[in-house]
Amino acid sequence: MNRPSVALFGTGLMGAPLAERLLDAGYRVVVWNRTVEKAAPLVAKGALLAESPAQAVASAEVLITWLSDQVAIQEVLFPAERASVLEGKTLVQMATIGPEHSRCLQDAAHAHGAEYLEAPVLGSIPEAKAGTLLLMVGATEVQYAQFLPLLEVFGQNIVHVGKVGQAAAMKLAFNQLIAGLTASFSLSLGLIQEEGVRVELFMDMLRDSALYAPTFDKKLLRMLDRDYAKPNFPTRHLLKDIDLFIDAAEQCGFTTAALQGVRDITSLALAKGLADTDYSAINEVIHPLREEE
Repeated sequence: MNRPSVALFGTGLMGAPLAERLLDAGYRVVVWNRTVEKAAPLVAKGALLAESPAQAVASAEVLITWLSDQVAIQEVLFPAERASVLEGKTLVQMATIGPEHSRCLQDAAHAHGAEYLEAPVLGSIPEAKAGTLLLMVGATEVQYAQFLPLLEVFGQNIVHVGKVGQAAAMKLAFNQLIAGLTASFSLSLGLIQEEGVRVELFMDMLRDSALYAPTFDKKLLRMLDRDYAKPNFPTRHLLKDIDLFIDAAEQCGFTTAALQGVRDITSLALAKGLADTDYSAINEVIHPLREEE
């Protein structure tokens, strides 16, 4: 199989395991990260280190971005001096951004003579390492067929949602559910604990009901132990995605009051120094420890 060379921008929590998957699959991988030290383990495994975004762009046919937001992507890939270097490249945007942001990036890519598609994912670090992420693709039919072999390195459940912007919207819809479900579970669990009901009894009945979501069990021990270390998805990223959803929803004329409440809770968690802990740390705002009397 003719594998295109790939440059990956952003080697953080999710970018690093994706780069490893590409290396294991036999791809030539160039990596760039603002903090060079974070890319060192990938270089040790065979990746080539780009000293600048321009060098990374010039070194590969496919450019995968896993950067924080649209602004970061614009700054890294689309300064005026990068116009000629981007011509003929394909940009695959995989981070969580808003649908309108993704369409703006597509316009910028086309203006620079490059192709663009979006492929946000559902899943976290364990799924990224195992190659079992769920991928949502916003692209043309031709692009989807062309880049499916590359995307299959990251996961086997790959859905062509539609055109650019639609996959980004689906990803935000899922992350809004993450926020709402986690906040609701924390609130219910807190009441159970305060009233002295056995947590096992509550969970057994919940699991047998239509109300159950697997994320409840994934976050149960973290909330019970109040241990939010080693996050797969930090609280600050949840707040960013909540803001993206609210922005997109309000453009559609939706009422976002319920999600605004979860946003306030998440913002308070950041104020308590929990920005880089697991997002289930919003439990500390919803059900704070009482001071011993």
